[in-house]
Amino acid sequence: MREDLLHFIWKNNKLRGKSLATEKGQPIEVYQSGTLNLFSGPDFFNAKLNIGGQVWAGNVEMHIKSSDWYIHGHEADLRYNNVILHVVWENDVEVFRKDGSSIPVLELKTTVDKEFLNSYNNLLRNTKKSFINCESQLLQIDSFIIKNWQERLYIERLQDKSALLFQLLEDSQNDWEKVLFCMLLKNFGLNRNGNAFLELGKAIDFSIIRKVAPNILQLEALLLGVSGLLEGLEGVHSYEKQLINEYNFLKIKFQLKSQVAKPEFFGLRPSNFPTIRLAQLAQLYHKTQNIFRKVITDGAGVNTSVFKEVAASDYWNTHYNFGKVSTHRRKKISKTFIDLLVINTLIPVKFAYQKHLGKLQPEVLIVQMRSLSAEKNTINTNYKNLDVPVENALDSQANLQLYHKYCVKNKCLQCALGHQLLRRNS
Repeated sequence: MREDLLHFIWKNNKLRGKSLATEKGQPIEVYQSGTLNLFSGPDFFNAKLNIGGQVWAGNVEMHIKSSDWYIHGHEADLRYNNVILHVVWENDVEVFRKDGSSIPVLELKTTVDKEFLNSYNNLLRNTKKSFINCESQLLQIDSFIIKNWQERLYIERLQDKSALLFQLLEDSQNDWEKVLFCMLLKNFGLNRNGNAFLELGKAIDFSIIRKVAPNILQLEALLLGVSGLLEGLEGVHSYEKQLINEYNFLKIKFQLKSQVAKPEFFGLRPSNFPTIRLAQLAQLYHKTQNIFRKVITDGAGVNTSVFKEVAASDYWNTHYNFGKVSTHRRKKISKTFIDLLVINTLIPVKFAYQKHLGKLQPEVLIVQMRSLSAEKNTINTNYKNLDVPVENALDSQANLQLYHKYCVKNKCLQCALGHQLLRRNS
């Protein structure tokens, strides 16, 4: 038994039609179950109940055992003085308010339908044996409900991502250009080097980027040097020697320090090597000034034109790493990579910026996400095999949110799909 199941039972009127009574035999009639409280304090606010012929308005608190009231210290908390009913799975001790008055208790152990409990247990039965708990029951859910839930999940995902963005905004003293720079770095680093690249972005004063951006060699030296990728480089090629010289100059001028966490190469495709991605990002900031204004603030959606035709400098046409010559290939930012930047950087930053201004327009961002191809990964492949839509980038992002925030945490009772299944099967 879990407390969130008690919340679900109470919130969704699973006791309707039952003859309810307190442990002292007083009949209970529920007029209003109240509003679920997601923060500290009683579990449900503003309930309206008839207990023993008297109408009460106040809060409802829930626990697995009534003794949890004392374990959680509610007897000394003034916020619980207006609790009018204590709903518990098992009543093992009488409970009193701070003023010494007894709180009516409703025990659910012998009240809830066994059929409903069986449905709930069946939902969680294969937790360790399947991809998700409800995979054998998903076909019972109307596609409209799934699509609607995916849209809500995507907005929730944007809200979650905003936490990092607002922290970066605070750290940068409200410099949105610095925020975008850090997030672009993070996503140029992809999963393997994302955190290392983000720390690189935090480590560099963005005023230095603005100063050296007109000089592409200095900008490359700055990013490659602070990332630690120039450490130990002998500088056989003239370009390599120039980078070392420029970084030594910048290091003294701006009192720079190399990162502790060096980016990794192992397990990456050569096109995603940190050297290539940093060289591409350097070209982006060399060619375009005020990127945030042009990408984020111009128009309702996000503008990707500044990323087109951006390619690493000539040295990298025949290299993926220092000192190792490869077949000639221009290292241009691909359309697929630009789409990833839109999904993981540009739209989250746009959402946070709109939220910062108090002018959210999520419907425009949703339209843009639905115009992009879905991301390919194991999680989305598994959902697709279960007939969960994976038609576009919004679907694929929503599915990632669903899996990581609900499915793997067994939060079926907070999931719209879990709710639907429990309603249908009980």
